[in-house]
Amino acid sequence: MKFGTLVGRSLIALMVVSIACIGCAAPQPAAAPTVAPAAVEPTAAPAVVAPTAAPPEPTAAPAVVEPTAAPPEPTAAPEPEPVAESGGELRYGLTLVVSGIDPHIHSSSELGIPLTSVYDTLVFLTPDYQFVPGLAESWTVSDDAKSYTFVLRKDVKFHDGTPFNAEAVKANFDRIVDPETKSAKAITLLSNYEGSEVVDEFTVKVSFTQPYPAFLDACAQVYLGMASPTAFEKWGPADYQMHQAGTGPFMFSEADYVPKDTIVLVKNPDYNWGPSLFKHTGPAYLDRITFKFFPDAATRAAALESGAVVVIGELSPQDATRLQSDPKYQVMIVVVPGPPLMVFINSAKAPTDDVKVRQALLYGTDRQAIVNTIFRGLSPIAYGPWGTSSLGFAEDLKSLYPFDQAKAKALLDEAGWAPGSDGIRVKDGQRLSLETYLQTWGFLSETGQMLQAQLKQIGVELNTQTVSFPAAMEAAANGDHNLAPLNLSASDPSFLRGLFYSNGGYNWSKVDSPELNKLFDDAAATLETEARLDLYKQIQQYTMEQALLIPIRDYTNLNGASAKVQGLVYDSHGWFPYFYDVTLAK
Repeated sequence: MKFGTLVGRSLIALMVVSIACIGCAAPQPAAAPTVAPAAVEPTAAPAVVAPTAAPPEPTAAPAVVEPTAAPPEPTAAPEPEPVAESGGELRYGLTLVVSGIDPHIHSSSELGIPLTSVYDTLVFLTPDYQFVPGLAESWTVSDDAKSYTFVLRKDVKFHDGTPFNAEAVKANFDRIVDPETKSAKAITLLSNYEGSEVVDEFTVKVSFTQPYPAFLDACAQVYLGMASPTAFEKWGPADYQMHQAGTGPFMFSEADYVPKDTIVLVKNPDYNWGPSLFKHTGPAYLDRITFKFFPDAATRAAALESGAVVVIGELSPQDATRLQSDPKYQVMIVVVPGPPLMVFINSAKAPTDDVKVRQALLYGTDRQAIVNTIFRGLSPIAYGPWGTSSLGFAEDLKSLYPFDQAKAKALLDEAGWAPGSDGIRVKDGQRLSLETYLQTWGFLSETGQMLQAQLKQIGVELNTQTVSFPAAMEAAANGDHNLAPLNLSASDPSFLRGLFYSNGGYNWSKVDSPELNKLFDDAAATLETEARLDLYKQIQQYTMEQALLIPIRDYTNLNGASAKVQGLVYDSHGWFPYFYDVTLAK
């Protein structure tokens, strides 16, 4: 299959999971939990990593957006306005203090914000889901999607002067799967990796033991970015992050790096191999980019308004709404496709083991009120386990479960739950009381509080506990909950396997359905795009008919910037900015 037919014939399934917890501020488990995906769709459950960010990691919706008052429909980025000259320093505010920033080892999506400019990838993904050449000039894919052969550029050097070639590609992939590297996320993007064969100096064949139709999307992510073999062999897994060397338009400044405090990038003066999705060629315009961390959400807008930074990520909806009306600033609303903010319903624990009770919860939830109140209308409401702007969304879900308290009460009546003296329903002497675990990040706590008030109106008592992320993960995994909210992001619907397959790592609804498992297995074995997506639409339909979750809102990433910042766009996975075309108006 030639590159020219790759997209046209089937696009071979597009996107692998960009897994990340939404929000960029979650605690990291013993090593570094990141929300992980099913990079490949094996018969067993996909490898799942816990979120490192409250959000993190992107994504099937175009993420190149322009500042706008409403988020649901992202638009094309505006052309940069003329500026007097290029150069200067851009100051960027990060939101999650990450423990490590080696893209092959660590898993936070926050590390990708600076490092997407340090590392080039073999291919790039455009906002309209087309793969274009990056470090690979062209590629072919075997008919069984088990091997990918890349023909590489011949004019590329790493920042330390090491030539880029097929040996370098092999060394990078071998490094990621080496147990000594202890990769948290990149290794999930190389699931079932069999090895890489150096065909000649600039041709490499990468093989897998199982079909991997989403490998091109994995190759477009910074976690599989190409690093200098000379550098990572010299410094080893422990110290390479202090001495990083990629091939990107900006270089990592070792002298300025202060872990958990400051990251500095400087222009690569030799850069002349950018992909076609950029607007110019040659070196980047900016001379320098300095990143500082602002983990406290309350300080982010203030940092932008004081001039401490000219771009800040993860604005609160309140601050984003306020800044939209000030011409000195621009608010970039980036739709992050994939799973929405949703509340899993435990189908194995009474009383939510009754489908009528679960359906009543859906009818009794006013999603639009939650979006308007907590998210200031800056997010679309969600309709299922997959975002409305995401690849393979099942449009039929939009007609299911409109807010209808009368319908919710009727279903509870049918299930035998009668109103008690205090309004909470009872059955066989038991109150209709549900347990849920909330967390402080990603607006999960605020969402839980509104949900608690709404469900009380139909006679359901919701007992909430606010706990740490690890405690919530443990409780949900053990099935101690009736309801469990979580933010996730991903790029390909194969990610749903981890949520609803019987042994899926995030099967918090505790569903165990042979019918559903078969749909997942059939989808994993289907290479033709439309047929594959149709199976995932059936999976979405099943999860909603069985009321395995309460969808709340599609995720949007709210970024604030000075009006002086021109040409800033975000990648198609929704999280990572491209600085290559950015200029600063005088």
